[in-house]
Amino acid sequence: MEANLGWFFWLTKWNRAPSLYIGTLLLIGLYLYAIGPLRKKYHVAEPVKRSQVIAFLSGIVIIFLALASPLDELGDEYLFSAHMVQHLLITVAGPPLLLLAMPQWLLEPLLHNRVIFYIGKFFTFPLVAFFLYNGDILLWHFPPLYDATLADESIHIVEHMTFMILAALAWWPVFGPLKEGWPRLSTGGQIIYLFLSGMPTVLLGAGLTFFPPIYAPYIQQPVRAWGISPTLDQQLGGLIMWVPGNLFYIVVVSILFIRWMQRQDAKQRATEAALYEEEEDAELVQP
Repeated sequence: MEANLGWFFWLTKWNRAPSLYIGTLLLIGLYLYAIGPLRKKYHVAEPVKRSQVIAFLSGIVIIFLALASPLDELGDEYLFSAHMVQHLLITVAGPPLLLLAMPQWLLEPLLHNRVIFYIGKFFTFPLVAFFLYNGDILLWHFPPLYDATLADESIHIVEHMTFMILAALAWWPVFGPLKEGWPRLSTGGQIIYLFLSGMPTVLLGAGLTFFPPIYAPYIQQPVRAWGISPTLDQQLGGLIMWVPGNLFYIVVVSILFIRWMQRQDAKQRATEAALYEEEEDAELVQP
């Protein structure tokens, strides 16, 4: 039997949990208050760039739509592949934008507390952040746990919270706003880190693409979305995790590599210019 997923579904199947709407508005309000009235009151810094405000609002909207739009219902009830799209939005798309939106001065007070400083330093350490995030992704895709998230909304909320928090930690070595205390990696370190970061999800996505269906709720669902079989659904979900999921890593690595090459070229030009000036000065002082 095929599910009716027409316009009525997309208009009515929004997640009505008050916490999503209140939480989203609260985060937007706190951010705008911090970078506006609070900043002006204490004269702590220059105005935040417009691009940072856009990044914050974009990140919040992406996460909100992933959790509140009918995509959530589609992933929970019908399609594993839709659930994978949701997971990518709350781990790969939203958290990096929120980190880019954070001005350094807003988080610097955290470094003044000794306990928070060392806790943050530990969890933003690249190796720790890498294993925590990827271990969490692999753990929640273990069939018994994955099936439990679809059966119990409380477990599902915990899953999504760990995804977003650990994703922010995993992106910190690349997009972290603090220059000291919990700094970013060097450009070379960022390139290596991002290259390795995509490997676990490549392996998981490839495995899901070629494995037979392993998640009971989708196998037992009598109503099929657009006639997609459980096998094809899992293959699509694996491919979404495998290809689009790692495309963002590739784009960021490419941008970092280009910037690194530009800096190397600028250094080379500066060195050559300095040598040329030294040669000219030497010629001038010769009798």
